[in-house]
Amino acid sequence: MAEHDDTNLSEDEQAEVAEHAPTAPKVVHAAVSMHGEDELDRPAASLLWSAIAAGIAIMTSVSVSGALHHYLPEARWRDAVVALGYPVGFLMVVLGRMQLFTEQTIVAILPLARHTNMHNFARVARLWSLVFVGNLAGAASIAALAVFGNVQSDEMLDGMLAVSAKLQERSATETLMQAIPAGFIMASVAWIRSAENRAGFSIVLVLTLAISLCGFAHVIAGAAEAFLLLWSGLAATSWVAFGFLLPALIGNVIGGTLMFAFLSHAQVRAEI
Repeated sequence: MAEHDDTNLSEDEQAEVAEHAPTAPKVVHAAVSMHGEDELDRPAASLLWSAIAAGIAIMTSVSVSGALHHYLPEARWRDAVVALGYPVGFLMVVLGRMQLFTEQTIVAILPLARHTNMHNFARVARLWSLVFVGNLAGAASIAALAVFGNVQSDEMLDGMLAVSAKLQERSATETLMQAIPAGFIMASVAWIRSAENRAGFSIVLVLTLAISLCGFAHVIAGAAEAFLLLWSGLAATSWVAFGFLLPALIGNVIGGTLMFAFLSHAQVRAEI
């Protein structure tokens, strides 16, 4: 195939061509990897507090979805409209650069994939542990406040519980399998935003809406719902831990780490 000849273009025109050219995959990979290194080097306290804030903020998805469920009439299309509330918390967390398990934690895998050693493995384990614990602490705290603090009307709380109760319709195995695509989608958020950062709002909105519409399981957004059910007496601790959190965590890690992160690295491995 003949190479493209741009010698007849002026310098300004060549600069315009370069500006409009899509970002090369290895450039995106390098940007995500650099982001991952930055996250791995952050102090533990910074990661933990950011993760707690993310766990609190993600409850906004449940609150807005619950409000839509409350105000909308019973109809076949109601669930599709209720799904529009799901991206709100993710927009707050992702655009606010908070630490969310599956989105921020996945970027840390690329430095490990590039330099696989015990030192990097320990760094990733530290990051994942802090973020996951912080997310759960934030989600559990805000769920308790929603149930016991009268921060919204009883009708709103009923709507939030009705939305959350859908988690209990799935078995642990179904949750694990439906968490795999959610992990893959959330991992893609970081990758796509590095390629097209100016469209961050639209990227997060569309991809998280897809998770909700398709009924996929995200471990932290789902944790906010599971803790709501727990504090309301509608779910047992054993179900929260082993019926939802553990299978959702495993599925998200499979989808986000084993599938997306390593495939993303594999596609540019020969070029770096």
